[in-house]
Amino acid sequence: MFVYLVRKLIGTIPTVFGVALIVFILFNMVGGDPTYQMLGKHATAQQIAELRHELGFDQPKYLQFLQFLKQIVTFDFGRSYATKQQISTMILDGITPSLTLTIPAFFFTTLISVLIGLLVAYFRGRIVDKLTVVLCVFGMSVPVLAYILFSQYFLAYKFGLFPIAGYDPEWPDRLVYVALPILISVLVSVGYDVRFYRTAILEETGQDYVRTARAKGLSEPRTYLKHVLKNSMVPILTNLVMEIPLLVLGAFLLESFFGIPGLGGITINAVHNSDFPVIKAMSVFMSLLYILGNLLTDITYTLVDPRVSFK
Repeated sequence: MFVYLVRKLIGTIPTVFGVALIVFILFNMVGGDPTYQMLGKHATAQQIAELRHELGFDQPKYLQFLQFLKQIVTFDFGRSYATKQQISTMILDGITPSLTLTIPAFFFTTLISVLIGLLVAYFRGRIVDKLTVVLCVFGMSVPVLAYILFSQYFLAYKFGLFPIAGYDPEWPDRLVYVALPILISVLVSVGYDVRFYRTAILEETGQDYVRTARAKGLSEPRTYLKHVLKNSMVPILTNLVMEIPLLVLGAFLLESFFGIPGLGGITINAVHNSDFPVIKAMSVFMSLLYILGNLLTDITYTLVDPRVSFK
């Protein structure tokens, strides 16, 4: 395991370098000079030159890229153009609100989706299965923004069941503010997850070991729970582990509309304000999370399927 982890971590270095190069080209070469946006159209040439020197934009591109690599390694991305805060501090402060929203949503979505996936696979072809698939497709077709606006107007404003927006950093008061975003996140995600898990489970129901279990007199519920679900865990884990980066990043629209100061809201505000350092930092941070998610996926495979080796 240790040798495998070391080899995989070493293998991520070229990927991280490639991501850093692409992000640098997009924001430092293709995106233009941000000093004009920061100072406005009435800035003098001297003001522009002074700001470019202060930000290091007057240095050769290769030196700027090396400085960007240093920022990634040290996790020090400088200060935000808009708020003047340390970007690393902004990211660390935004992780907790994002996790407060996404971890409960992830847990409930996974639990509900797996249970419904097993149920509809068990009743394959019957009215329960067909109706569930129709509802899932309908739920997937509704935009996230529609869920947000509908819920804020009816559940929060009309009926007063939830706060319309806001966030309280103290426990347990913060749960009151994230309850509605959690509900929306579950409604948005459960349709796709149920269809995915249903497909993964149905692929296993036609295998020889299932027919053997039935021939031995094993009951259908036990066959599904003991054998089918266990052998369906590889695609299920793939889907779950690849959602882990989204747990840290949060739900962009939900955080923005409900005033939750998480990483999603930070990113949205940075885009609105053309805050390039924050956008660059979040782009790299997202890429690193997905790289680690892929590594975690490979490791979890060995826990559920002994046929998978580290070689």
